[in-house]
Amino acid sequence: MLNFEYDNKTKIIFGKGTENEVGNYTKLYGKKVLLHYGRNSIKKYGLYDKVVASLKANNIDYVELGGVQANPRLKLAKAGIELTKKENVDFILAVGGGSVIDSAKAIALGHYYDGDVWDFYLKGIRPEKVLPVGVVLTIPAAGSESSTATVISDEETGLKRGYGDVSLRPKFAILNPELTYTLPNYQTSCGVVDIIGHVIERYMTNTTDVELTDRLCESVITTVINNAPKALNDNTDYASRAEIMWAGALAHNGLVGTGREEDWASHGMEHQLSAVYDIAHGAGLAIMYPAWMKFVYKHDLNRFALFANKIFGLEINNSNLEETALKGIAKLEEFYKSIDMPIRMSDINITDENINIMAEKATHTSDIIGSFVKLNKQDIINIYKLAL
Repeated sequence: MLNFEYDNKTKIIFGKGTENEVGNYTKLYGKKVLLHYGRNSIKKYGLYDKVVASLKANNIDYVELGGVQANPRLKLAKAGIELTKKENVDFILAVGGGSVIDSAKAIALGHYYDGDVWDFYLKGIRPEKVLPVGVVLTIPAAGSESSTATVISDEETGLKRGYGDVSLRPKFAILNPELTYTLPNYQTSCGVVDIIGHVIERYMTNTTDVELTDRLCESVITTVINNAPKALNDNTDYASRAEIMWAGALAHNGLVGTGREEDWASHGMEHQLSAVYDIAHGAGLAIMYPAWMKFVYKHDLNRFALFANKIFGLEINNSNLEETALKGIAKLEEFYKSIDMPIRMSDINITDENINIMAEKATHTSDIIGSFVKLNKQDIINIYKLAL
């Protein structure tokens, strides 16, 4: 196990009706709030009215900025930065899923910065100060509600980049599984894939003697796999949606990665896939993980056999670990298909015309990505080809 520090100060408020308490928590941090959200769903289903009523009940002034899209755009984040500066905002309340939260974090980064907020994503500079952020979560997926991470897409260059800093952990996150009842099944499935992906990035590691976090990783993944069909079958099944929502937070709050090397190559490759084709992140991950696994599994047959055994209950064939490893990858594909996710680019009519462009973008800031197996540009091209 590697040395580590773990510090997560995001306060989680979990359960039914908790969105009605948002004003009580917001007033601890700000008096004038940027209310940041996506399109019309929070207004259509009444969440907007509940949030505004709670803010007003606590004498909190607010301005609002909607319009966040999947694969959140740099242009909107910059508009948000201008708005927070103009209105002297001292807190950002993100009401939505990972895209909204990531956009809010980008605005938080840029509020006190004199330069271009994109500098953080391209150059990895550290912020001296950020605006505090709070969350009312509507889509369990990204884990951004209690993570250090934010991912933004620049429409002009076609680049999609992530950034992380401990200062970006939200001050609080309100998680009510009831708010996910209105999600289309496609969004729920994309979220499930994203949650599993966040754990795979930690599980596939070169670090030895990490039994505790291995078991934590396996528990999060199997819990999501067990509960996804129930949630998709009955959108109002509170129990299954509660399990998935809490798993989403645990998958990406840093806990399951403590003391171990992490990979993140699949996320890096998917970011360019969704940047070029504007597909949902979860759908892109369902395509990229099996391809990546088929390219790297021989690097550690024992770990892939363990994955097959612990996640899917397959018996380990000690005389042929490769057979067990490949069966585990096939089982993952089978699960993705069972929740109506694509597992090949061809499933969503993507051809090979942009593979070289995506590989170039994936290595835009570094010639090598990943740590479980270090991948160069040609490796990435080969993985994209496996994903076709």
